[in-house]
Amino acid sequence: MPSVAFHTLGCKVNHYETEAIWQLFKEAGYAQREGEDEADVYVINTCTVTNTGDKKSRQVIRRAIRNNPEAVICVTGCYAQTSSAEIMDIPGVDIVVGTQDRKKMIGYIDEFRKTREPMNAVGNIMKTRTYEELGVPAFRDRTRASLKIQEGCNNFCTFCIIPWAKGLLRSREPEQVLSQAKQLVEAGYKEIVLTGIHTAGYGEDFKDYNFAALLRELEQVDGIERLRISSIEASQITDEVVEVVKQSDKIVNHFHIPLQAGSDTVLKRMRRKYTTEFYRERVARLKRIFPDLAITTDVIVGFPGETEEEFQETYAFIQEIGYSELHVFPYSKRTGTPAARHQNQVDDETKNERVHKLIALSEQMAKEYASRFEDEVVEVIPEEEDKEQPGKGIYVGYTTNYLKVKVQATEEMVGQIVKAKITKAGYPHNEAEFVRVMDVKAPASI
Repeated sequence: MPSVAFHTLGCKVNHYETEAIWQLFKEAGYAQREGEDEADVYVINTCTVTNTGDKKSRQVIRRAIRNNPEAVICVTGCYAQTSSAEIMDIPGVDIVVGTQDRKKMIGYIDEFRKTREPMNAVGNIMKTRTYEELGVPAFRDRTRASLKIQEGCNNFCTFCIIPWAKGLLRSREPEQVLSQAKQLVEAGYKEIVLTGIHTAGYGEDFKDYNFAALLRELEQVDGIERLRISSIEASQITDEVVEVVKQSDKIVNHFHIPLQAGSDTVLKRMRRKYTTEFYRERVARLKRIFPDLAITTDVIVGFPGETEEEFQETYAFIQEIGYSELHVFPYSKRTGTPAARHQNQVDDETKNERVHKLIALSEQMAKEYASRFEDEVVEVIPEEEDKEQPGKGIYVGYTTNYLKVKVQATEEMVGQIVKAKITKAGYPHNEAEFVRVMDVKAPASI
């Protein structure tokens, strides 16, 4: 039986796609090896969101070649899409596939074995207008299932290379989304996470169907207990989406709404499609629906030209919104983007100082948010045994509003919804005592 090993860099979408590519190999009779083990084929799913992503991708490719010089080395993903010639120049790389045509990968490998001719199979992603259907019926993670609903992005923010790596926005057909949602429920998943590159942009390329319509239909799928949106732009929290959320009993009380900057002048330079005023108003509407709403966000610090005054505006805006957690990134030049050519780059020392200020603020806000739930009974889906306390029967899981909770549980409870009382609120985790299990059907493992 031939074997394949995967190495995935970058975002959750890449991890989803690796799972989908594995399904293709499994159907073709391959066994899976762990990333560092010797295998007949290595598939490296690359990232290009920063120059560092490119560098890490090259390191992983070279490591795979060293692991087994006889293996077929197949490189895919975003860095493969934007820089295929650069990857082909690495001695030992056999096949390069971009962010399309992953279904042809097995055929390319079979062809390479006959001809031994290295193959660059990367096409022009900007001409692609259809969503590449890659289904995942079950995941190795038994608790939360990702459901990819769209690909690509039309925004062209000045710091971002992603439209050039993933192409323009393409939505998955609603029938396919709903069919896979049902499949995941049948496999026992209680929580489904809608994911994509610009997730809530879903349907912008359809005539008479949009993200709100999809949410409405998913709401009708029996067995889905929790519906989580991996990320939603403020500009996509339309009146219709707000209405669907209001009516829903499945959409969770946690939204990841990227901010990037809390200063209107910086947002304009980033070419973001909202103002702080608009963002504030949309959050207020969601908070009226969910008084205990958790909002997480991404912030870029030290964007070209960011003054101390602009940074203070961002800091004050973040305090005002009251996030439950921030993901803070120092601005990183991405070759090929307008922001990288900006003359007024912020020095590393200033960036690091600002990053640390926001990380400290994030921790403070996370603790304040969690403290609201001390002595409350919450619903947790245990995911895995606590690595810090092996053998003690303590499991780690998440609530609907994305609080990380440690609770006494058993292996049978993994993937189930468990009621637990938070006894000690904190960050990065909360301690809780077990109350009871909500139901009994366990997720299928693969």
